[in-house]
Amino acid sequence: MAESYDLVIIGAGPGGYVGAIRAAQLGMKVGVVEKRAKLGGTCLNVGCIPSKALLQSSEKFREATHSFAKHGIAATVALDLPAMMKRKDGVVDQLTKGVAFLFKKHKIDHLQGHGTIKAPGVLAVDGKEIKAKAIVIATGSESTPLPGVTVDEKRIVSSTGALELKEVPKTMIVIGAGYIGLELGSVWSRLGAKVTVVEFLDRITPGMDGEVAKHFQRVLEKQGLVFRLGSKVTAAKAGAGDVTLTIEAAKAADAKGGAAQGAVAETLAADIVLVAIGRRPYLEGLGLDALGIARDKRGFVQVDAHYQTNVPGIYAIGDAIPGPMLAHKAEEEGVALAEILAGQAGHVNYETVPGIVYTWPEVASVGKTEEQLKDAGIAYKSGKFPFTANSRAICNDEREGFAKILADAKTDRILGAHIIGAEAGNMIHAVVNVMEFGGAAEDLARSFHAHPTYNEAVREAALAVAGRARQI
Repeated sequence: MAESYDLVIIGAGPGGYVGAIRAAQLGMKVGVVEKRAKLGGTCLNVGCIPSKALLQSSEKFREATHSFAKHGIAATVALDLPAMMKRKDGVVDQLTKGVAFLFKKHKIDHLQGHGTIKAPGVLAVDGKEIKAKAIVIATGSESTPLPGVTVDEKRIVSSTGALELKEVPKTMIVIGAGYIGLELGSVWSRLGAKVTVVEFLDRITPGMDGEVAKHFQRVLEKQGLVFRLGSKVTAAKAGAGDVTLTIEAAKAADAKGGAAQGAVAETLAADIVLVAIGRRPYLEGLGLDALGIARDKRGFVQVDAHYQTNVPGIYAIGDAIPGPMLAHKAEEEGVALAEILAGQAGHVNYETVPGIVYTWPEVASVGKTEEQLKDAGIAYKSGKFPFTANSRAICNDEREGFAKILADAKTDRILGAHIIGAEAGNMIHAVVNVMEFGGAAEDLARSFHAHPTYNEAVREAALAVAGRARQI
């Protein structure tokens, strides 16, 4: 007899496991299908968590080799990459075991294997039939392939392979100047690689506030990263010791993406090439086409306001559906869906989803950019404050960057915030909280911020919206 559940979630990443826990808290019998032996999905196993562990380790190495002397610390520093990788793996192991503990605590079944939806209410896990009142697709995403470039995870790697390199390459080319490429490029640059970033567009971090992106690029260039913007990679050839890329000006490509007549091509070579042009939903083998589940042109599953697909009883969340491909966005959708299925009013405010680049300095944002506000014809006020005038930043010798608040010109309601600087990823949440309750720049400006802290820069930016910033 087939096992029966109130809810079965396919995928044990942040959206899946957080949604499962919430559903179990609400009294549902829950099963989670995951082909990995370890829970946590891409994020915990080969994504967010290992990359952040390496980012911290590599930043400590850079501090030791570049910053200790000015603090009066004399040290001889040597890189032990195997130990750094072991620490990273230990972090992953601890967190995946933590999720397994939570599954046990909440009596959630880990149905290990590949799940295929056979019909509403019925799915198979490696051939074994499972029944569920509701089925949720939470299978996450995978690295988007680049035509002409074959990833072998040896010389040409995805983000997964870039987390497992056995030695520091002398040279690395990163294809794609988005969050993932810049984070992993920073890791290996700090450890000694000469990193070149090739980007199809004429700017880095598409979608980021333009002023912040320009400042961000200058900072990364000072750290040694080289940028080839407006460049298209058309081919890659992996040899025994390196990879040769063929590139041309992006504007020389025709509308179909091929090479235009007379386009001038050149070659670049590196020990390792990282392909990081973005991610796409991972939906392989789920049986969606046979069920007639609708997807958009980019392959994302289409859902209604309650995350239900066009097939009743089948839902989707996280990277499988449109929206920011971020772990915390998936988590909130998992919680909201569990509450909706329990008859509650689950809700996600997509206007306050923060985004963070965990380089040094960090870059964090929430809400609208200046470009978006201008395109929409929305009148706004801007307040900006530099870290060069922040007491804590000066004490810590981390003066790079600024905080910027964008507020409605009439109502003063905060529409967006953008921070580049140390601890930006933590500071952005003060603005997220104010925005969540429809707060104004004046509300943020009149809130206590302890002195001296980095967070004072956010308050000063809010004060600057009304022309009241102070040098501190």
